[in-house]
Amino acid sequence: MESCLATSDNAEVGVLVLGGSSGRVEAGRCALLSAHGMTAMSIRWFGGPGQAPGICEVPLETFVSALDLLAATGVSRLAVLGLSKGAEAALMLACVEPRVQAVVALSPSSVVWANVGPGPDGVTVPYRSSWTWRGRPVPFAPYPAQWPAGGPPTSFRAFYERGLAAAPPEAAIPLERTRAEVLLVAGGDDLMWPSLAFANALAGRREVRIVSHPLAGHRPLLPGEAPPPPSPSYLYGGSPEADAALGAAAWPRIVDMLNQPSA
Repeated sequence: MESCLATSDNAEVGVLVLGGSSGRVEAGRCALLSAHGMTAMSIRWFGGPGQAPGICEVPLETFVSALDLLAATGVSRLAVLGLSKGAEAALMLACVEPRVQAVVALSPSSVVWANVGPGPDGVTVPYRSSWTWRGRPVPFAPYPAQWPAGGPPTSFRAFYERGLAAAPPEAAIPLERTRAEVLLVAGGDDLMWPSLAFANALAGRREVRIVSHPLAGHRPLLPGEAPPPPSPSYLYGGSPEADAALGAAAWPRIVDMLNQPSA
């Protein structure tokens, strides 16, 4: 499993860092967390050897195994920080793994969605869940029949809004099942999916903290991170300035929550 591990002397907090649908190992974010006294690990959780080529029926046990490796470094508090589909995974992981004591979800979803790309069998459709737990698919929201028109680059926000309106109740991420502290970071101009609406829906299930910015998009920038280049395929919304402002507002709350003493 492709991974990176950034350690900090005498770290008490271990953070699993999950990228989004790019599949990227987030070495830069691990280094940022390590510079603030935490041990951080990021893994490739799909698209690698022995893994599904897409985000399709990815076992949540993949992330449990990563937590095992983090725990073995001697940390006493385990947390997860995820972006987009990685945030969806982070929130679901907290619902099934009691060792997770804190979750930071950047541009989160409030429901589990159908797969993005093919599963281990190489098949994309018919659609299946993005995740499994103990060998069983996690209930999911299917995609609307009509795909976005226009582009590229294309906004998927209205597409996901239609999907959310028709999502079955059992597809909702059952956030009330976790005792973890939860911080949600969302931009009001997210054009990939309506992450701020998702964050508010999650807040309806249990107490969470939300940090938002009305002009930020899907990819908040934490301190020191460079803006990614514009995508030829997708519209993410926001601007480098607004995305950095959201990250700057969220960052002290992220550090404070992750560094809370273990219960």
